[in-house]
Amino acid sequence: MLRLVHQCRLFFIALQFFTRLPIPRWVGFEHAWLQHASRYFPLVGVVVAAISAGVYAVAAWIWPAPVAALLSTAAGIYATGAFHEDGFADMCDGFGGGQSRERVLEIMKDSRIGAYGAIGIGLLLLLKVSTLALLPPAAAVAALFFAHPLSRLAATSLIWRMDYARDEGKSKPLAQQMSSGEFATAALTALLPALVIAVSGWLSWNALLLGALAAVIATAWLANQCARKLNGYTGDCLGAVQQLAELAIYLGVLASLGRGAWG
Repeated sequence: MLRLVHQCRLFFIALQFFTRLPIPRWVGFEHAWLQHASRYFPLVGVVVAAISAGVYAVAAWIWPAPVAALLSTAAGIYATGAFHEDGFADMCDGFGGGQSRERVLEIMKDSRIGAYGAIGIGLLLLLKVSTLALLPPAAAVAALFFAHPLSRLAATSLIWRMDYARDEGKSKPLAQQMSSGEFATAALTALLPALVIAVSGWLSWNALLLGALAAVIATAWLANQCARKLNGYTGDCLGAVQQLAELAIYLGVLASLGRGAWG
């Protein structure tokens, strides 16, 4: 019983760190819990997916798909406080404007957004909304439940396999290292929604495989960039991987429908 309560605490700590959502007072806080909460990043993604998908499902009954997709994306951003989007923008600025490792880290730490960050996040959000809007409503809802947990698993893979690049940082206490057992827990919470989606028929196995493959490619590419430029990852890198992997999944799912412009 105590073990189950502790696992619940770890989940709520992760939820508090990555969203604006309130958590129960009984959870409390200990600094050491932050280190082990990373196993529940994908489960936080399920919560965010439920919010985004709920908004999409309701909005789609009233407005056309582009409006529903935009409102759904806005709801997800509001729920998370643009935490991951901010990391993506910072990484665009740092990797776009920095030549040395020290300069890249300096730019990424700056709270101001530059041209690379503004253009990058603008294009990312435009692609997200466009891709979701082009999916059939049921497929869009399923894609949200598939993408949010799996993209957060992609981010945790950096914690699992790479070193932290800074000596200090707001994300280091939460994501300094991760055991294989913790990563297995994260993988389970990310893959279960995908299994439910496949069995229910909301998305085909082909769509799931293409989406997952796209996420793996995007994650591997961005992880390689982090290794080359930083010799590790930062909290901004985790956010960037989550955002890029999420978009890649939507693109993979859409590609599986065979609706190319030349088709």
